[in-house]
Amino acid sequence: MKNILSKIDALARYHNEVSPDLVKTKDIKLGLRNTDGSGIVAGITSKGEVFGYERVPDERGGGYVVKPVHGRLLYCGYDAVELARRIQAEDRFGFEEVAYLLLTGELPNIDDLGNFTRLLAKRRSLTRLERGILMQEAQNENQMFALHAVISHLSRCDPNPVSTHIGDVIETCISLIAKFSTVVAYNYRVSRYRSGSDLIMLQPDPELSMAENFLFLLRGQRPARKEALLFDLALMLHAEHGGGNNSTFAVRTVSSSGANTYMAICSGIASLSGHLHGGANEAVMMMMRDIRKNVKDWESRKEVRRYLARILEGKAHDGAGKIYGMGHAVYTLSDPRCAILREKAETLAVRKEQIQELRLMDLVAELASELLYERKGQVVSPNVDFYSGFVYKILGIPIDLFTPIFAMARVVGWSAHRIEQIIQAKLIRPAYVTSLPGENEYVPLIERKRTDDPEDVQASG
Repeated sequence: MKNILSKIDALARYHNEVSPDLVKTKDIKLGLRNTDGSGIVAGITSKGEVFGYERVPDERGGGYVVKPVHGRLLYCGYDAVELARRIQAEDRFGFEEVAYLLLTGELPNIDDLGNFTRLLAKRRSLTRLERGILMQEAQNENQMFALHAVISHLSRCDPNPVSTHIGDVIETCISLIAKFSTVVAYNYRVSRYRSGSDLIMLQPDPELSMAENFLFLLRGQRPARKEALLFDLALMLHAEHGGGNNSTFAVRTVSSSGANTYMAICSGIASLSGHLHGGANEAVMMMMRDIRKNVKDWESRKEVRRYLARILEGKAHDGAGKIYGMGHAVYTLSDPRCAILREKAETLAVRKEQIQELRLMDLVAELASELLYERKGQVVSPNVDFYSGFVYKILGIPIDLFTPIFAMARVVGWSAHRIEQIIQAKLIRPAYVTSLPGENEYVPLIERKRTDDPEDVQASG
């Protein structure tokens, strides 16, 4: 059995790996990206817009080149970071307002925001059947596996789960946005219960915001307002990131096939579970733990730089040769979400006596940018995941929940894009070209070349 599996592995690699020359000859946009690294335009949306570079005429003769610029993120035409700053300046929670904006395209007035917030609060609690599903499905220690299973099976509680009528889709999306925080908190509680801890599943408090409620359900007590506002900020900044990010594109693709809302949202969860997308903040915190352990002087630029160089060379940490949390598929000079998240985190870090760790992260980001430019010619900066894990850590949130929290925020963007895709009603079907030189002819089984494999011969005998 081992030999046939090895043979299949070798054949798969032989036939599926594609040479860079062939990609260039056939002008293939691998990863749906242009040769300059920018994404190809595959659709149109009013939900989110991401800026990290601009195209300028190539002075060396013809065409255009990509020029790095400071990043910007728009939600339905509004600067997302400025929106978050203005809401926080008014000393109030904003995740619900951002959700309303992304779903409708307009900022709510006082009455609409109040009605929408109360609607979410009303739908946040799980029914007995939904709690039963969670108890059955949340057995896996991997919280993203558990989240995917529970959201998929919530369709059993919907009297018309397969409807793609726009009114029904909106109803289901709003219910999922409301329930996600409860499901994530309960999943974690159940997993700890199965590991020997007490089972505590409090009812959501309708008087609390989404951010406050999640921390309340997770901790068993109401959070301090400053902590809840910082968490609310993180949710606002993760709610949407344009139609081209992997999980949102997955949701739009599945939605375009006519699949139901539960399956479409689950495709986003599946995509986000990948370490190249949603798991980055976990990877950052694991890397920082390794750096803190192996760098004696956290203020020594020379010592920190030397260890980062070893990480890039694959000689330290996990051997992957990556400095996690640095760089982004779109952002170059800066991720606009980084500055405000780091700024707000500093105040809490001082109070929690973790400012030294934050200073080390700043130094790692600075030196990593220098090293990556020197060695690879890449203009990179820390992305939002570089600091979000630190924010969750100082809030006392377990690392297992970092990616589910990402999903808890991004379900708003997924829902907004699903609704938009249903309205646009166009099946997404990009084209692929073959890597083979020509058509093959059938060869009878008896005439095909045989490979000696004692183990397989013995098994068949």
